[in-house]
Formats: sequence, C-alpha cells, structure tokens
Amino acid sequence: MGVTATGTSDGCSELPRSVLADTVLERLTATYAAAADPERAVSLRAYMKDIAPFLGLTTPDRRALSRTVLAGTPRPDEADCTAVALRCWRLPEREYHYFAVDYLRRHVTRLSSGFLPVARHLVSTVPWWDTVDLLAAHVVGGLVAADPKLRADMDMWIEDDDLWVARTALLHQLRYKDATDTGRLFAYCVRQSGHPDFFIRKAIGWCLREYAKTDPDAVRDFVARERAHLAPLSVREALKNIGP
Repeated sequence: MGVTATGTSDGCSELPRSVLADTVLERLTATYAAAADPERAVSLRAYMKDIAPFLGLTTPDRRALSRTVLAGTPRPDEADCTAVALRCWRLPEREYHYFAVDYLRRHVTRLSSGFLPVARHLVSTVPWWDTVDLLAAHVVGGLVAADPKLRADMDMWIEDDDLWVARTALLHQLRYKDATDTGRLFAYCVRQSGHPDFFIRKAIGWCLREYAKTDPDAVRDFVARERAHLAPLSVREALKNIGP
C-alpha cells in the first residue's frame, strides 16, 4: 500500500512528512528564484493564457537548475514524491509545477496505485495542457500500466465533469503502443465525441493519431465507423499521418 496524503475528498490536504522534500524544496526555491527573469516571466504568462505566474526560466535553464537542486539527493519513496509534488503545487509560479511533473516522471516506478488520488489532485488543480498532458501520459499512464485494476478508475475519469480529468483518461494510454487496451481507447473516444471543448476534441484526435502508429487500419476503421459522431478536429488529428 502506497503512502498518500489524506484529509479531503481528493486526499491531499495533509502532506506526508519528508526530510527529503524539506531539502529539495529549500534548494529549489532558492535556486529557481535566483535565476528568475521578470521580463521573460511576463511573456510566458501571456503565452500560457495567464494560467499562473512564472519565474521566467527557459526550459533548458530550468532543467539545468533542477539537476543542481537534486545533486546528491537520495532516491525518493512514495511519501517523498507526494510531499515534493504537493508542496511544489502550492507554490504559485508555474516552473515549480514543472519541476514536480519532471520529478514524478523520473520516479514513477516508486509510486503505487495509492498515488492515483494525488495525481488526480495535480491534474485538476491549476490545470492546463502543459502539466496535464505529461501527468496523463507519464504518471497516470504508468500507474495504470503497473496496476490494471486502475482501469476502473479511468472508466470513471472519462465520465468526469472536469474536462482535464476526462482528458487524462483519454491520454493515459498515449505511450502504450501494442499494450493499448483498444476497447477502452475507442470507447472513451466515443463517450466524449460530442464534447464541445477544444481540449477534449483535440485529445481524441491525438490519442487516435498516436495509436495509428501501431495499428493504422484499426484507427481508419474506427474513424470510418464513427465519423458522423466525431468532431472534424478529432478526425483531422486522427488521420493526420495515415490518410483516410
């Protein structure tokens, strides 16, 4: 059984104790803040539709700084990962959220199925494609691959009123290739085919386009069968690399 935070419906009001998280967050906030570029921060915030304030770090610089922050730190357990992620998410600047996503991706094999409520909290808190898509494909997808019982949770997520939770369900198999559960992939696309939001329609096309790299005929057949129900955007994205 994994160690997760507890206390609310999403299980994330209390943080696990973690000496490692204390060390990482102390280093992280000092290192990132010292490298902040306020001018670039303004343009990044505008580009990301004002979802959050930014420090103004470029991706290469941020990743180099992250390596410095983590130098010499031990391998985390699940409680450490939970504490690092939730504490980063409580900081306003978006680069701290990116650090948390990268940290979870790096250590996803340290996480149990018990981490899923924490992942949901991250997906649905300050949500935008820049964090949600990576969490979906690399964290939630990794958890479900390791514990197929979590497919039942994905069946609930695809029905969720929160479009970012539903998008995560659509995208969680993005890296599965031959291991893709095609029944669920296609059923999820049908379930959300009438959704009015761009991010759901785009996700439908994206997950189909990605699976088309593994089985293009299956995707062509699915689109032909369901074309009347799929948004034009979803169809274009699905067939982008394989044609009608």
